[in-house]
Amino acid sequence: MLSFNIHSPETEISLPAWERKHIRVTLKRDDLIHPFISGNKWRKLKHNLQEAQRLHKSHIVTFGGAWSNHLLATACAGATFKFKTTAFVRGDEQVSNPVLTMCQLFGMQLIYVDRDAYKDKEKLYQDHFGADMSSFCIPEGGYGLLGAKGCAELLDELQQNYQHIFVACGTGTTLAGIAKAADKKDLVAKVHGVPVLKNGSFIQKEVSDLYADLPDPTLHLDYHCGGYAKTTPDLLKFIQQFIATTGIMIEPTYTGKVLYAVDDLIKHDYFTPADHLLVIHTGGLTGLLGMHERFVF
Repeated sequence: MLSFNIHSPETEISLPAWERKHIRVTLKRDDLIHPFISGNKWRKLKHNLQEAQRLHKSHIVTFGGAWSNHLLATACAGATFKFKTTAFVRGDEQVSNPVLTMCQLFGMQLIYVDRDAYKDKEKLYQDHFGADMSSFCIPEGGYGLLGAKGCAELLDELQQNYQHIFVACGTGTTLAGIAKAADKKDLVAKVHGVPVLKNGSFIQKEVSDLYADLPDPTLHLDYHCGGYAKTTPDLLKFIQQFIATTGIMIEPTYTGKVLYAVDDLIKHDYFTPADHLLVIHTGGLTGLLGMHERFVF
């Protein structure tokens, strides 16, 4: 059975504004799980890959954009656990960037498809691999019950009690898994999601589609900064200050936005003094490679 020795400590961090408000913030360092299969990428892949093994599948097929951390994690996991890997890459033409180069170095085959064709992922899979009995399809971003199951396991690792748990949301899988585990354990912690896309209220449906009986997590919809992988000067300034103050690297697509949201909520007295917050660092630091020119020093 495939597995990693998980190293994901709980590290308390502090910024001056947080200290003034008497709010404690701890970061769950899932970015330290693995250099490439990091954070929630590993958690969402784990049970998918175990299911592929159980079914005696040897070929993993998945989907993602040109800078997808999920694709890189899948490629590395394939090489590590001896799966062939193929990815459908969203885009109008073949592109080259450091993330896709690393995917190919790990042995992943890339199939570039235009954005219209990409919308029907089931058709893409069936047209190319429907007759391939060795293939196993993992949805984009690892969305699904198997992915959520892996994310739920994060709560088993916690060494402290928290009043609030925050995570960035792309597909809603990580949020769903954590909310499900918190509900099952009857934790007092309130679970929060920060969608990183515009009109992020759809995340609630994604969570409900996975677990219909789950109480609604709290969504904070105003921190997408213009949409997926979009940034603002204030977000970039916050990220620069956070990294320089804490020594912990974050990126602008996911963890940067959730910490930016937490910082803003603290400053606006959203929490009760002495509250202890857990923020999940979901890894994916290679996303910085496509954004380095946005930072001004």
